Amino acid sequence: MLSDIGDEHLLTVGNADAGQRLDRYITASLPHLSRSRVQRLIETGFVSVSGRAAVDASTRVGAGDEVEVVVPPPDDPLPSGEDIPLDIVHEDADLLVVNKPAGLVVHPAPGSPESTLVNALIAHCGNSLSGIGGVKRPGIVHRIDKETSGLMVVAKHDGAHLGLSEQFAAHTTERSYRAIVWGEPPVADWGPTGRRLIKGPWGRIEGAIGRSPTNRKKMAVVKSGGKAAVTHFRVLERFGPADAPVASLVECRLETGRTHQIRVHMTHIGHPLIGDSVYGGKHKTLARTLSPRIRPLVEEFPRQALHAATLGFRHPRTGEEMRFSAPLPEDMAFLLGALRNA
Repeated sequence: MLSDIGDEHLLTVGNADAGQRLDRYITASLPHLSRSRVQRLIETGFVSVSGRAAVDASTRVGAGDEVEVVVPPPDDPLPSGEDIPLDIVHEDADLLVVNKPAGLVVHPAPGSPESTLVNALIAHCGNSLSGIGGVKRPGIVHRIDKETSGLMVVAKHDGAHLGLSEQFAAHTTERSYRAIVWGEPPVADWGPTGRRLIKGPWGRIEGAIGRSPTNRKKMAVVKSGGKAAVTHFRVLERFGPADAPVASLVECRLETGRTHQIRVHMTHIGHPLIGDSVYGGKHKTLARTLSPRIRPLVEEFPRQALHAATLGFRHPRTGEEMRFSAPLPEDMAFLLGALRNA
């Protein structure tokens, strides 16, 4: 927790805890500190046992030992709280679920040192955010792109952070997105060896994602050196002529969570997101069949039309299954209305 920065904790080992490893004992006594964080504190000299510096996390504690744990202030100053409105979908003692607007960066970074979601979270939560992600990313378990809107879960302490991040790593969370793409993607199984048409509403895209070999600022489906990525999709609505749709509303479900995954995968199969200036600009010619009134609204949509609509996970403390939904933001709803009336 951020509230323990600069704090000192003095623990006395009882008979029941005698014989435990030092790192396990501290983690059990101070559950808001992760075990890896405790091990780093031991390695860097911030833990002592009965007045002597501890250097080995596997040291066994004895009954009556006094264990002192000092959590130092960070070298890098914390981001400060800023009065930025938050759309909070759910909040309890362990976590928050927020509906992030498009245009808001998740955490401070070069080029965006302030006015981020993290600054808003600090203003709302004070010191009650997990510290596992580092001083620049308190509470942040996962991210969505700046210009993507939708749901994110935020951890209030290290225990919640660990419980949530384990679910993301194991791909047991539910993440469903709404995207408006150029054209209509056929229902197929897209894999490393090509495309295979299949029956049923859901298509599947499998392709490892890594840095583009031609533009290092972009991601791409790559043959080697990338991270495995799988996206499932289905077409919810199509717009334009039946034989040549201009655009489609698509639901995408993530089996993995790679950088720009939906944007890269939909571009890979030839149906990039409307408004995606990085991956989809050349497909604007599909809008030529639209009326002069509607065409500029579609061609000039100012961001990738992508919204994190559903988020499901198991509560890290209670084990309760939780599922949240967020409606389309106004800009995407307006774009859909324009396409329906084209």
